[in-house]
Amino acid sequence: MRAFFSSSSSLFSRAFFHSRRTLAHEFSNHDRHRPLINARCFSGEPSQTSACLRPGPLAHYRSMVREGKLKYDTYQERVAFELEELLGKLQCYQKEMEDYHVKLATWEKNRENERRKLLLEEAELKQKDGVWIDTKNHKSSFIDKWISRRRRRQNVEPGVGKMVSYFNREKKLDSVVGVQPVPPTAPKGLYLYGNVGSGKTMLMDMFYSATKGIVKHRRRFHFHEAMLKIHEHMHEIWKNQAEEQSQQSSVFSWIDSLPFNAKVKEWLVGEERYKQELHSKHILASVADNFLIDRKADKTGASILCFDEIQTVDVFAIVALSGIVSKLLTTGTVLVTTSNKAPENLNQDGMQKDIFLSFLSKLEENCQKILIGSDIDYRRLIPNKRMDQVSFFWPSSTGACREYERMWCEVTRKAGGAITSTVIPVMFGRCLEVPESCNGIARFNFEYICGRPVGASDYIAVARHYHTVFVSDIPVMSMRIRDKARRFITLIDELYNHHCCIFCLAACSIDDLFQGTDEGTLFDLESFQFETETEGGKLRRDVLAAGSVGLGPAPSGITSLLSGQEEMFAFRRAVSRLIEMQTPSYRDGVQLFHPLFQQHNRQLTDHAPVSQLQPSL
Repeated sequence: MRAFFSSSSSLFSRAFFHSRRTLAHEFSNHDRHRPLINARCFSGEPSQTSACLRPGPLAHYRSMVREGKLKYDTYQERVAFELEELLGKLQCYQKEMEDYHVKLATWEKNRENERRKLLLEEAELKQKDGVWIDTKNHKSSFIDKWISRRRRRQNVEPGVGKMVSYFNREKKLDSVVGVQPVPPTAPKGLYLYGNVGSGKTMLMDMFYSATKGIVKHRRRFHFHEAMLKIHEHMHEIWKNQAEEQSQQSSVFSWIDSLPFNAKVKEWLVGEERYKQELHSKHILASVADNFLIDRKADKTGASILCFDEIQTVDVFAIVALSGIVSKLLTTGTVLVTTSNKAPENLNQDGMQKDIFLSFLSKLEENCQKILIGSDIDYRRLIPNKRMDQVSFFWPSSTGACREYERMWCEVTRKAGGAITSTVIPVMFGRCLEVPESCNGIARFNFEYICGRPVGASDYIAVARHYHTVFVSDIPVMSMRIRDKARRFITLIDELYNHHCCIFCLAACSIDDLFQGTDEGTLFDLESFQFETETEGGKLRRDVLAAGSVGLGPAPSGITSLLSGQEEMFAFRRAVSRLIEMQTPSYRDGVQLFHPLFQQHNRQLTDHAPVSQLQPSL
């Protein structure tokens, strides 16, 4: 398909993707901006703080306007200007955060040393009325015996005495070591919201690309990917906690060699265990610590999170986002996010109101809210002159079906290899069977891929494994099949986010795919997809208690309360993206931005042997 997609590129698509190609090697799966069309000549100029940097979002934006690749828009260039200002502030902030993390590491080390000193002083006082023993003469480990006794009384809660002594000790440490260093004031991030196709993601991705080399820790997530990443981290934390419980003897081994009697040692282990259990209760804070960066490698420096399509579709999303994003903002992470709604309208169904209001307050404190107010869907203005390359076939008549089958045969023939059934890994040990696949190309019918209880993780796996996806028998969707409609929206979102090529056989045109009505709320099966036997039903069911963030409904009550209006908005986004995915400029970009091609390009760049056939289009 390489020749098929690039044989007759228009002047527009050649010029546009020349500008995108320069960014291709910087981007991961999502590090890219979309070929939208808009801008204007903003009268302001960025401050001097950004003058020393390489061209940022505003310069990039204006360049594309001058070259005729974007049509200018007042709202979008205002956003580009604000992003340029933020980029300029980040260079100084990066240095301030490096200095702060050095101070923080020193403070943490000193505090831990002083904490152990206090513990030993208290132990000596308790020892005065006891009998000294020589631990070297004892063959069996005291710790092993203590843990054995603890296991026989696992359900015993820590006593008030431990809590009081812990907080008294912490108070003494504040006076001896001092309070924790305060991070420097972070520059305000941006919360971009507006209509479908108004350019939010494009602008955010321009900014994200420009932060490379300026900010040390940077991540870009789409909502679905972020939720899955949260699940993954939670699973890992619970797994590690279980392993640590079976290895407590080595964790507290430093106590075993102390010259105290058994009673005092038991007290020391109890104090240490209480501290450990207290910290492990706050699982969302632990997830936040590992959400952006590998803290084991290097803690220093600023961090920035770019979050596309922030949503609060269910109780879990509200609780998780509130706990994790709030922690990140508190510790100095800069947030740039996009949404279809203003922050105050994210939770119109009123789920977990107190938690949401706290989250909203944190967003308003740390982010500047900017409306991209254009009513134009700029994706519809992208030139599409190559009418010989139809990829959306409708209606599902004999003629359209025949053309769809012909396209499948042509694409797979050029890809080479046999058409086979295969199984791809999803996550948490789950797999998805792909009925027909061939060298980076997969084929499904609508009922198989959207009519079963599958969700975002399955669609992300499909998007990562296949650069081209065929979907047949797509019906006209209404609220009567809203569960299937929601899955179809998620499928399109993930194929678009990973820059996959899609071929569709549908019952109607793209604009007529969704005939929504006000028939009630959506019961979202994706909300339950991780409540598996393997996870012990813990990931969604227990997050509220485990995260220490409040009470929530029982598992049977965790449903998506999306309204018909919400779904209509989501489907307009999917329709807008489907329209863009039919354009030559988008299809030509598959070879630049899809993970399979990026991996191949990296192998060529690194002169590494290619272990598999080059993916082909």
